[in-house]
Amino acid sequence: MLTGTPFIPETITVHLGTPDSNAPNVTVDFSTYIKNVASSEIFPTWPESALRANIYAIVSFALNRIYTEWYRSRGYDFDITSTTQFDQKFINGREYFENISYIVDELFNDYVQRQGSIEPLFTSFCNGTTSTCAGLSQWGTVDLANRGLTPYEILQYYYGDDINIVRNAPVKTRMPSYPGIPLKYGSASNDVKSLQVFLNRISSNYPAIPKIPQVDGVFDDATEAAVRKFQEVFDLAVTGIVDEATWYRIVYIYTSVKRLSELNSEGVAFEEVEPLYNEDLSIGMQGNEVSHLQYYLAVIGAYYEAVQPVEITGYFGEETENSLKSFQRVFGIPQTGVLDRQTRNDIYRAYMGIVETVKPEYTAVVLYPNIVLREGENNDYVRILQEYLTFIHDTYPNIPAVNNTGYFGPLTKQSVMEFQRQFGINPTGFVGGVTWDAIAGVYSDLRFGFDKRPYQDPGYIIS
Repeated sequence: MLTGTPFIPETITVHLGTPDSNAPNVTVDFSTYIKNVASSEIFPTWPESALRANIYAIVSFALNRIYTEWYRSRGYDFDITSTTQFDQKFINGREYFENISYIVDELFNDYVQRQGSIEPLFTSFCNGTTSTCAGLSQWGTVDLANRGLTPYEILQYYYGDDINIVRNAPVKTRMPSYPGIPLKYGSASNDVKSLQVFLNRISSNYPAIPKIPQVDGVFDDATEAAVRKFQEVFDLAVTGIVDEATWYRIVYIYTSVKRLSELNSEGVAFEEVEPLYNEDLSIGMQGNEVSHLQYYLAVIGAYYEAVQPVEITGYFGEETENSLKSFQRVFGIPQTGVLDRQTRNDIYRAYMGIVETVKPEYTAVVLYPNIVLREGENNDYVRILQEYLTFIHDTYPNIPAVNNTGYFGPLTKQSVMEFQRQFGINPTGFVGGVTWDAIAGVYSDLRFGFDKRPYQDPGYIIS
């Protein structure tokens, strides 16, 4: 959850003991968990304002554990423990007090947040009699409620005036923050942007890790250098690729240096998790991201007979929805017709399987390598791009010819931008799937007289 704004998970997994004990885990509905903890931690005879203040704190504490992936980033397979030594009291199978249950039904999707931060506040609390702490005193809330304070005023008394209560947060199926596919050189996504934010903040405490100048969601040389140094500093295999182990070590260190699971948290600002790309794509949407989706579906549809091909129009209509549903059906995903995170990852996997099979030397024109190309890059795909642009220049002289050096310098960027202007693409100077496909298509038409892109005539089908 650390890569986006908080939401209420449908379920929470509780370890019935201390973190390293051999106790079992149980997974329960989130609201059921809150009713259990509230019935175990507080007394139903307390004033309603005290009950509500405590329930807000219980909800926020649990959400902070989930949002920061406090245990999962440490390699555990649960979200929270059942013991007050580490978390809050949970008694598996217990009954709930009726009045507490009613209040939880109303409040389970509300939580406390520090103004200017988005994460659920780590609302530490203790009973206020046998133990005291810097946070809320459970018995102290009774006295404050009897003095006429509202639940919000009680929370302000303990956590400061600069708090908000977020109300009616959406309930969603919880997914781990790890993207599900390794992030590496050339990747471009919201997850890469989050990675860059995490590493830049960590570098303030570990200056050996270089800063990433451009936090733009593109996994470039600077990002790879920061990943490699992080892996070196924290005794991970130095690959420059962010696999699950590296991702969760980064999340763990980021949470620690930001003190996100402490009352005096540095906080996570909205701009740190603001997505660069639409998380979900669905019917009626349009734009470059839709074009990217259609490109991937067009390629996959050419090689998988059961996946319906689609035209690259930039508009998400019924054709695109049906194509996406056919992909989801083939790959065993719920057939929603919406490009969600799981579907996006499986599309990338399927596409990369084709790219790795259809080698450049065996085709007239080359499939997009799934690597964002931009100024400063140096590889064989830049060389191919330069070859295509130079050939196109003979027919479109306003698009500059470039030497096939393999280095993406200012002249290559200028040539790309002129091509994008000429063919109605946003002139970013970056080469993603849409721009690559357009360049390859024009090159193919000019050189061969018709479209010889691999997905137009693949030569074989994967059934």
